[in-house]
Order: sequence, then structure tokens, then C-alpha cells
Amino acid sequence: MSPNPRPLSLKPVSLPLGDVLELLRLVWAVDHGLQRTSKRMEQQLGITGPQRFTLRLIGRFPGITAGQLADALNVHASTMTGIVKRLMKRKLVVRRADPLDRRRSALALTGEGRALNVAPEGTVEGAISQVLATLPKGQVQSARAVLAALSAALDVREGELKAAAG
Repeated sequence: MSPNPRPLSLKPVSLPLGDVLELLRLVWAVDHGLQRTSKRMEQQLGITGPQRFTLRLIGRFPGITAGQLADALNVHASTMTGIVKRLMKRKLVVRRADPLDRRRSALALTGEGRALNVAPEGTVEGAISQVLATLPKGQVQSARAVLAALSAALDVREGELKAAAG
């Protein structure tokens, strides 16, 4: 990977795409940027974007469970198990029995994990923070609403496809 990959153009293209295809183009550009940044983070920090997000949530909510993390990140429990196992292998996270329910585990950061749970410079989180700081609150709320509706629609569609195949 080159040190300065060519940035994707987010300006409108000359083709008359229409609202649906233009939004899809932008969503894919964001997805590509997230993947690219996550790979660079792994090279520079030793953790990917989803691992960093997990680390940040554990740091903000000590004692959080893997199930709560999966819900927060909107991923399947098995995906979260893999992320947590990789963080534990790197000695960034520890799992402790929940004192109220021994069947559950609570997660916490280690000293090494706390060292990575710092300023977001060079991370996906940092880029999002910079953009949000430049936008009016109403635009941020509108963007959240669009992204939430899109996520929900994709989840419904995925459920319909699984049911039809099942």
C-alpha cells in the first residue's frame, strides 16, 4: 500500500446518477475509506478500526460484556468473540467473571489497552471527530437519521433474504 493513497473523489460525477446511485456511490466511498484507514491503523497502531472501536467502548464502559459490545457495534456475537479474542491475545483486554452473575464475563482494559485508548489522531474516530466539528448540529442529526434508516433497511432486507432462502 502506498503511503499516500489517491483520495477518492466525493464531488458529484458528470453522469446523471440520480439520488439513489449517488448516495450509494458515497456510501461505498466511505466504506472504502474505512477499510483503508483500518488497514493503516493496523500497520501503525497494531489494531484495526473495529478493534479500536471495541477498545474505546471497553475503556468508556469498564465491565461491559461481549454481548453488549456486539449490540453496540451492530455485529454478530461470533464476530465480537473474534475481535475480543484478538485483543486478549495482544494483552490489551482481560476477561473477568461478572461478580453478580458468574456465567457472564466482564471486559476491562489492561495497561497496554489503556495506552492505546488515547487521542484519536490518525484513526477513523479522529477523522469522524474532525468532520463533526465542522458541521452544524442539524446536519449531523440528519446524517445520523439517514444512516440509521439505511442500516435498518439493510437489516430488514437481509432478514427477508435469509427467510426466503431458508
